[in-house]
Amino acid sequence: MTMRTAEERALLLPHGRVRPVVTAEEWLRRLLLLLVVGFLLVGVLLPLVPLVARSLSDPEGRFVGLANYVRYFSSPGLASSFVNSLTIATATTLLAVGLAFGYAWAIARTCMPGKGLFRAIALLPLFAPPLALAIGLVYLFGNKGLVTTGFFGFFERTLGLPLAYNIHLYGMNGIILGELLYCFPQAFLILTVAASLADARLYEASLALKASPLRTFWVVTMPGMRYGLISAIFVCFTLAFTDFGVPKVVGGNFNVLATDIYKQVIGQQNFVMGATISILLLAPTVIAFVIDRIAQRRQMAVLTSRSVPLRPRPHRLIDTIALIYCSLIAAAILIVIGAVVYASFVDVWPYRLGLTLRHYDFRHVGGGGWAAYTNSLWMSFYSALFGVVIIFLGAYIIEKSRTWPLLRHFAYFLSMISVALPGLVIGIAYIFFFNPKSWTIAGLAFPNPFAFLYGTMAILVLANIVHFYTVSFMTATTALKQIDPEFESVSASMRVPFYRTFARITLPLSLPAVAEIAMYLFVNSMVTVSAVIFLYSPQLRLASVAIVNMDEAGDTAAAAAMSVLIIAACLIARLVYTVVVHQLNRRTQAWRLP
Repeated sequence: MTMRTAEERALLLPHGRVRPVVTAEEWLRRLLLLLVVGFLLVGVLLPLVPLVARSLSDPEGRFVGLANYVRYFSSPGLASSFVNSLTIATATTLLAVGLAFGYAWAIARTCMPGKGLFRAIALLPLFAPPLALAIGLVYLFGNKGLVTTGFFGFFERTLGLPLAYNIHLYGMNGIILGELLYCFPQAFLILTVAASLADARLYEASLALKASPLRTFWVVTMPGMRYGLISAIFVCFTLAFTDFGVPKVVGGNFNVLATDIYKQVIGQQNFVMGATISILLLAPTVIAFVIDRIAQRRQMAVLTSRSVPLRPRPHRLIDTIALIYCSLIAAAILIVIGAVVYASFVDVWPYRLGLTLRHYDFRHVGGGGWAAYTNSLWMSFYSALFGVVIIFLGAYIIEKSRTWPLLRHFAYFLSMISVALPGLVIGIAYIFFFNPKSWTIAGLAFPNPFAFLYGTMAILVLANIVHFYTVSFMTATTALKQIDPEFESVSASMRVPFYRTFARITLPLSLPAVAEIAMYLFVNSMVTVSAVIFLYSPQLRLASVAIVNMDEAGDTAAAAAMSVLIIAACLIARLVYTVVVHQLNRRTQAWRLP
């Protein structure tokens, strides 16, 4: 019997198993994983605790159970907002997904000309704040809008045709139109990917069996796109249900949950009822998120190694119909955004239509002017910079490491649930979590270590990163899954530290995805209003919030001008992204080319 040294005995576990040696490199992995989990706990999960607690308490902090919810639904004016939000979200989802399905199908499955142009136009609303889209509708269909007045009576005076038409914009009609413009590009992006993934063999088999085009559509096309449709429905419903910008501008007396939260918190300083409405706003989005996750787990690969990519064949009638259909939708998008741009240069709408730049001089209007615009640029830059580092490192540790599996699964769960948190809920939850100087737990007061963040640029950046975390995380995870795990295995066998493999192999191969995440964070941080409207300070005003303040003060032209500046910044960011990715693909992705 051999004698073991003290060091060997220390490595033995019961039943003769050997205790694994934890190296310094493994401790570094664990440290990074703990930092990721800590960030997600502070940014996502912990702020929800005081939000839920406040909704179950009275203004003095005493526990009252569900009394606040009973009071909410007992008030006819407030309770109707919940039904109104569901109605708006359902109608918008049906319209946006239906129109986007036809648009995506036309681009992916026909040979119509100008696909690149139509794709670019469809994505334009992504670069505009929802408030800007609503302002464009006001200039078209408002009381003094172009369509409402028949282009200021031009057609009636010249042609004798009374082409004026009033759609009664302020209320449900206006909100649905605005949300439709807001949600359409999101659904289009998802459905374009779904429509592009098709196996030509299935369509050849359908043709050989002499199936009608309608039967082929229902039996072949729809099953292949059903999971894309489910995701599009989930995204559109969540966006329309939780959006604040469009109802704020064109809602009129038609109340929804998002505007109710704003009125309760900002107008009445009723934080208890604001927390209660926030939970009601959160519940349907969480349910939609769970349904979407269940559907995604059942999804099977549409394309296999034996699949044959479907190439659309020219068909004059179908291509012509697709071209007309896409032209009408593209024209509607351009008209709305064009109305915002045009109105920002008009002297006095609708009385003096001469062009001027005076609306870009924000010194005589509220909202913060050019300082607010500069703050938004810096906030978006910081959100993109720090967001890329946090999100990509987090995705790398979760996807590529094998340390502490349960904690990695928990980190993945936290990374995914942030998509179900509306911006307004994040904002009000951060007030309850970061604003108090101390927390009271079980009657004991504990200092709040995060209170210093409140009212600073840091909390705005944190809110944006958390708000847009999930989509960026999924982009990073997808890029990392495309890299062969053998890189890490070979590096480990050669005792190359994982951080060196990350710097020399993983990161260079993932640079296009990193650039995409940065662009996504920058653009969305510029246009968002719901996530930051409760968190900005008088010293840190933001451009998107300035649009709200200008619109409330009646300075609609100045609000349009600020909207144009935001759109310009987002388009420039997109242009820079396109150039950078092109150069990165030439340098780091050349091995993928045939």
